[in-house]
Amino acid sequence: MQQSKEKNMLITGGCYCGKIRYKSTDKIQSSIQCHCRECQYITGGAPNTIIVVPDSDFSFTEGKPTKFKRDDLENPVTRFFCNNCGTGIGTKTPSRPGSMVLKVGTLDRPDIYEPTVAIFTIDKQAFHHIPDNIKTFKRRP
Repeated sequence: MQQSKEKNMLITGGCYCGKIRYKSTDKIQSSIQCHCRECQYITGGAPNTIIVVPDSDFSFTEGKPTKFKRDDLENPVTRFFCNNCGTGIGTKTPSRPGSMVLKVGTLDRPDIYEPTVAIFTIDKQAFHHIPDNIKTFKRRP
């Protein structure tokens, strides 16, 4: 059952082993497919399917995720993952201050995800699928 992204909603999720849990209590700001090479590394080859929620209404409710940030980049993202099972939970990125980017696979209800945009299609692989009804951008809009 699809839930409206227009109203505040409770979004919950966590890692594969259950040691990390989170919640968000606000609107989904964006639903994205990212095809950049960095995301392909992180996902194992697929586009990264993500939702963006306000950081002010996001919290980890169980466990403490491990953080990773590359020190060789000028403005790296901070990646959050479970140190026990390795599940990538999401990121905080300088390009979206005040937001938390969550991986759709970690949502308790992944059926709320409806991509509205595909970004970094310049790096799209032939085996990636982009729905016909969403906007596409070679890089970031």
